[in-house]
Amino acid sequence: MEKYILKEALINNEQVVGGFLSLNNTSIVEMMGYSNFDFVVIDNEHGAFSEVDIAEMIKVSKYVGITPIVRTVKKSEAIQKVLDSGAHGIQVPMINNESEARFVVQCALFPPKGKRGVSYSIPAAKYGLYSGKEYLDYTNNHLAIAIQIETEEAVNNIENILTVEDIDIIFIGKTDLSINLGLDVHSLEFNEILENLITKIKTSNKKIGLVTSDVHTTKDSINQDIDYTVVVMNSIITKAMKEITSLKE
Repeated sequence: MEKYILKEALINNEQVVGGFLSLNNTSIVEMMGYSNFDFVVIDNEHGAFSEVDIAEMIKVSKYVGITPIVRTVKKSEAIQKVLDSGAHGIQVPMINNESEARFVVQCALFPPKGKRGVSYSIPAAKYGLYSGKEYLDYTNNHLAIAIQIETEEAVNNIENILTVEDIDIIFIGKTDLSINLGLDVHSLEFNEILENLITKIKTSNKKIGLVTSDVHTTKDSINQDIDYTVVVMNSIITKAMKEITSLKE
């Protein structure tokens, strides 16, 4: 069976670093692999990708040895499509309560754990080379499922959300959360809420994820013992280009 590197690393309590990629460019995925990123989050929330584009990004990420995760909306057909295309996990934004978290699990996993439709002629099953109970059970046990906490409702429901089995990663979307709460992301009040969330997640059996924007914030995230750090690739690329052009100013 295909090896699911990211899930194995998280189970072994290793910290992983990946990147949000909203640019439809497989060469950047290659560069991330050659630069030893652990995973790529193909951002189909904010990026412009077709189903074919996502399938190609997934293939290239596997070719260079990084785990393909797709950020996708909380709709059954959307989750089904990216997982059938061979993604090793999903990241679903705007999860507000226990019911929505359970819905994500139901969409992602095969029976008896979930309600995902079964086909063996798909890329994820190597076009029919994998099949039967062994494949279904293996996939259920190795897919990575991340959900995003981004609203006041989600903060108020965090204890119940943490009880949902088969959710691996609780990702705190700091930007959306701060805006939803009406707080500055750098304010003392927001950071108290953030630290409280981090503490609750760390005392559960879930892994915690945060977004970063550059080397310094990524280093801070790692030093904070965050399990799953995702840097915004657009921010890195833009900053690097600006540093070059600033030399002539």
